Amino acid sequence: MTDVPPLILLPPSEKKATGGAGVPWHGAGQSFPDLDEARREVIDALVDAMGCPIEARTKLLGVGAARADEATAANLSIDTAPTMPAIGRYTGVLYDALDAGSLPAHLRKRLDEQVVVFSGLWGAVRPSDPIPDYKLKMGAPLPGLGRPARFWRPHLTAALTKAAAATVWDLLPNEHAAAWDPTIAGHRIRVRFLDDVERSGERALVTVSHWNKLLKGALVRHLLEHRLDDPDGLVDFAHPEGYAYRPDLTTTSGNTTDIALVSVR
Repeated sequence: MTDVPPLILLPPSEKKATGGAGVPWHGAGQSFPDLDEARREVIDALVDAMGCPIEARTKLLGVGAARADEATAANLSIDTAPTMPAIGRYTGVLYDALDAGSLPAHLRKRLDEQVVVFSGLWGAVRPSDPIPDYKLKMGAPLPGLGRPARFWRPHLTAALTKAAAATVWDLLPNEHAAAWDPTIAGHRIRVRFLDDVERSGERALVTVSHWNKLLKGALVRHLLEHRLDDPDGLVDFAHPEGYAYRPDLTTTSGNTTDIALVSVR
């Protein structure tokens, strides 16, 4: 194990808490200050896009007409809105399963040291970084800027290079994984969750889609607790949803190791 702990890359959540008690984001400071100029570009492009007709806004933001005004108002007030730590702002199933509030103090510290959240608006944030409510997907094409994933790729690659972690647990969906160059990692580990099902009288392993985020939350807790930098540390991992590490399904290509956790039947 190196002195630099492994990084854990996570997506944000679509669902977010509203409100906050912190000062606006630009006065609070974040963990990757070198990204601030790029953040300014994305914010300006997003604010400009909020002046588009509602049909264009609903398509860009990925929301129905009923929520378009709410999302638009949040985006227009990004620079003045109160903030809260990202770990409190993101409230989707992955973060519910991670349940950061129940972690003991030493694991909360590891959480902030090791977890990096890829965001369409912010690029990358640590769990304690103060952010306001907002709405922007990593794959949403912003007029004048393009898809955030493509825009952020050189910036996030540089930021993670400076982080200098030898091992990176890449738990990003494809949309977010496109926002960095994984060849900079000494060892990149990707994780699949598979269900062992019966189809036409035969057993088959099928990728979990609907519950994928929930399953990742418990895995992150285990990675933090044991500060794992090698998949072999998952051999005795008892996932609360009944998934077990299958070393026989591990494949390696270049610097990337793909592993699988399979439902126990």
